[in-house]
Amino acid sequence: MNINIQFVKMETSESLSEFITEKLQRIFMKYEWIIRIDVFIKVENDPTEMGNICDMEVSLPGPKLFATSNEKNHEMAIKETISDIERQLKKRKAKFTDQNISS
Repeated sequence: MNINIQFVKMETSESLSEFITEKLQRIFMKYEWIIRIDVFIKVENDPTEMGNICDMEVSLPGPKLFATSNEKNHEMAIKETISDIERQLKKRKAKFTDQNISS
């Protein structure tokens, strides 16, 4: 399990790092063919009270998966991004099993 967490334009947060690691461990257990997940936590000035951004890049066999969320707080952005990544992983897993069945 290789998780790389980077904080961009903000202070490093141990609690956010632990929150991200805890949430991503579940994904690594479920999809053991994941090589690495890069997480970028950013803050941008946004007049709509959004601006807490979470970007994720998942390295695995085949093309990489990307997801990003812009929410009112970082926890919501992280949850939304992980949800998007899980959705993409389910599709990729279905594609893998379809290819293995037809082979």
